[in-house]
Amino acid sequence: MRRILVDYARKQKAAKREGTEKKIQLEESLVMAREQPGDLLEVHEALERFAREHERQSRVVRIAFFWGSHEDEIAQIVGVSVETVKRDWRFARRG
Repeated sequence: MRRILVDYARKQKAAKREGTEKKIQLEESLVMAREQPGDLLEVHEALERFAREHERQSRVVRIAFFWGSHEDEIAQIVGVSVETVKRDWRFARRG
């Protein structure tokens, strides 16, 4: 899903530069990609840098941000406790 959002954001950003931006109705998860493609690309790049040193924490952030999952779902997906997810989320927000 993250790759889809990033690709979509890149296309939207390019369309804005060319003056051919199209308005299409998408799921709520694509709102940021459509309205703020530059911001989404910055998030993507920041996550890439963060993942180089903090793989698990970046995975928690990706799942929460791009999938919209809750802490208990993230814990199950990543294979850690809910408390670990909460710590990872706090750590990522500080960074």
